[in-house]
Amino acid sequence: MEIVGIRTPGLGDTSYLLHHDGVGVLVDPQRDVERFLTAARDVDVDVRFVLETHLHNDYVSGGREAARATGAELVLPASAGVAFDHTPAFHHEELGHGSVTVRPIHTPGHTPEHTSYLVLVEGEPVALFSGGSLLVGSAGRTDLLGEQRARQLARLQFSSVNRLAALPDHVGLHPTHGAGSFCTASAAGRSTSTIGDEKRTNPVLSYRHVDEFVESQLAGLQPYPSYYAHMGPINLLGPEPPPNRDVPYLTAEQVHALGSGAQVVDARPRADFASGHIPGSLGIELRNDFGVWVGWLVPFDSPIVLVLDPDQDADEAIVQLARIGFDHVAGIVKDLGEWQDALAGYPTVAAPDLFTGEQSESRQLLDVRSPAEWEGGHVPGSIHRYVPDLLEGPGEDLDPTLPITLICATGYRATIAAGLLERHGYRPVVVAKGGVADALRQSSRRSLEHVFRITYHDTGDQSRNCHLRLAIRST
Repeated sequence: MEIVGIRTPGLGDTSYLLHHDGVGVLVDPQRDVERFLTAARDVDVDVRFVLETHLHNDYVSGGREAARATGAELVLPASAGVAFDHTPAFHHEELGHGSVTVRPIHTPGHTPEHTSYLVLVEGEPVALFSGGSLLVGSAGRTDLLGEQRARQLARLQFSSVNRLAALPDHVGLHPTHGAGSFCTASAAGRSTSTIGDEKRTNPVLSYRHVDEFVESQLAGLQPYPSYYAHMGPINLLGPEPPPNRDVPYLTAEQVHALGSGAQVVDARPRADFASGHIPGSLGIELRNDFGVWVGWLVPFDSPIVLVLDPDQDADEAIVQLARIGFDHVAGIVKDLGEWQDALAGYPTVAAPDLFTGEQSESRQLLDVRSPAEWEGGHVPGSIHRYVPDLLEGPGEDLDPTLPITLICATGYRATIAAGLLERHGYRPVVVAKGGVADALRQSSRRSLEHVFRITYHDTGDQSRNCHLRLAIRST
């Protein structure tokens, strides 16, 4: 028996292909199913089951399409109530083909219908696919369906994670959500574990009383992307295959003809965006979480114009958008020559330079990291706004007549924030090299500098004053 984990880093999720004796089980695939089908072909396995642990909130499911492509049996939680053909997974009603048996375990909490799947090989339990229930070092958050339901779902989650902890210690734990996922109640650890390891180390299994567990799960929850609200309904009614990736290149005239409803998303490196970009565009550099940030900041499934450098992978951007239901990429711009006379731009600065120059003391410094990062430490005198909060503007405590210096951890989110501020008429300056940690180190060094005045007498017996600067550097 082998389990192949297939990561989607930008979402913080892992899909799985278990195979034994020629029988394959695919768990929680995303919409771009070809990579999962390739994994099955690589090990020459016949996929018999496609399992969905819950109606996903962070991506459009590929389960229906994967089952159609392979002829596999599509299995969803019995109480999901989806509007398409599937096999309902009832609690402990086993599904099997020969040596591989799938035992559903109802584990409500992350969602009401959530179901985990225990896989038995030759009658022995070997692997648990826990979706968003018991995670490595954490548990799935329970507030994604609204704050009104979060507390009761947390009570259900308490029972669910402890039900799973009663399985044999040697059973492998393979959750869908992991590090980097907004679906975790607290920071999750590595992708996989065992039931025994989690019983020894997972904080969520240390609570003996449900009320203590609930309070811990609901404390300090971080914001999650706005596109999540659209994933459940899509997955309920039946996801369609992803759109064609054959997207046209657009001229400036064609972009203007799309009207104000089209969103220009500039996925070039952040330095290129700073140097010159189409006014009103958002600078969201293409990396693993590109799609997540687009889904958070752009009205759902708006027509999108992608601005890319000639050597960037347009397919990667289109796939990331399709995973979260953004199917209308109207076109691509790879040459800004036609906009040359109208391009916008802004200055950048390195974090260590924040405390040098005449304006260092009066600078408006806006920290756009998450609330948890801000609470973990920030530059004295800075103001906090999480990037998504800037959709409505930076607030009244910032002077629109002065530049606003934006800082995050690396410059990535500060670049995104710059595009949002420009839309509201503000003048951004972006800390594009380094971030808050670097600025704090520089601030500490500066505070350790002292100026000493000494007096000495020269041969003419005339008193003179001079200054000696002693710089004490932290190591």
